Amino acid sequence: MEKEILLNMTFIHPAQFYINGFYDFPNGIYFYIFLCFVYIMTVFGNVVLLLIILLVRSLHTPKYMIVFNLALTDLCGSTALIPKLLDTFLFENRYISYEACLSYMFFVLIFISMQSWTLVTMSFDRFIAICLPLYYHSVMTKPAVALMLLFVWLLAHGVIGTVVGLINRLSFCKSLVIQSFYCDHASMYHLACNSALVNRRFVVFSGAIVFIFPLFLIGSSYVSISVALKRTGSSGDRFKTFKTCSSHLMLVVIFFIPLVGTNIAAYFPNFHPNTRMINSTLSQTFPSLLNPFIYSLNTDEIRAAIKTICRRYRPRRNLEKLTQVERDCKNIE
Repeated sequence: MEKEILLNMTFIHPAQFYINGFYDFPNGIYFYIFLCFVYIMTVFGNVVLLLIILLVRSLHTPKYMIVFNLALTDLCGSTALIPKLLDTFLFENRYISYEACLSYMFFVLIFISMQSWTLVTMSFDRFIAICLPLYYHSVMTKPAVALMLLFVWLLAHGVIGTVVGLINRLSFCKSLVIQSFYCDHASMYHLACNSALVNRRFVVFSGAIVFIFPLFLIGSSYVSISVALKRTGSSGDRFKTFKTCSSHLMLVVIFFIPLVGTNIAAYFPNFHPNTRMINSTLSQTFPSLLNPFIYSLNTDEIRAAIKTICRRYRPRRNLEKLTQVERDCKNIE
């Protein structure tokens, strides 16, 4: 009893943790190389999408402010997770300082939260565009979207900051081996030797805020959209209207379904730990890889913007060739 009281009064924080993660993984080198390829393609796809939105004025709209925010969070989320994961397991740098571990956890979780709530903002944009089209330009203004995105950033920082901050009230005087592929919150509070009841309760609340409530809002918006589409005249009009939602729906599916599957798999002990961690890694990295390509391939505005950029580049290149030919002719003369 006295020992428990002492631990609650003085928190014991270790200098380092050891990330155990993948073990008995003989062909792991191929998985890490694959992750390296995923990261390169993620950076390429999201940077190209960001540049297209920045360079083409026709895309400087409230809708593409949200798309820009999603591409930015995808890029930052993959950068927060994959390079450190490769450094940990590919180069065997498994020891991490206490402060660095908390920072690692914060950045990984905050960008997952940002992705979730940015998808909610995109669903609100589609809801207004289809259900209240006459009010779209008065509701979805640039200042209004900027305020929504600011709210998303502040909400994510508040929730995840509290989740990570509560780790500081735990004492680690037993094992310092984290049984995960990064400084996972659940894996860390399970190592505590004092009560982690507050952490457990708040992680349920934060999970509802970050995943369940956003999924409920997205589902509600699409129920309203489905009701509105039933009232439209022809099936051709319905299909054309629904097509504007297809890219967003694909983003929702590839983001939420893998995460839900990963959380369900955690309750089945028959799965090998490596299998669960591979599934969790891919569920956190694949959406960021696929999102920019889905928008590039399925959105007419992005395809038109790419063509516009190509047209701008071609005449300039041809002009440079003509100038060089004229110079060569003068030199011959």
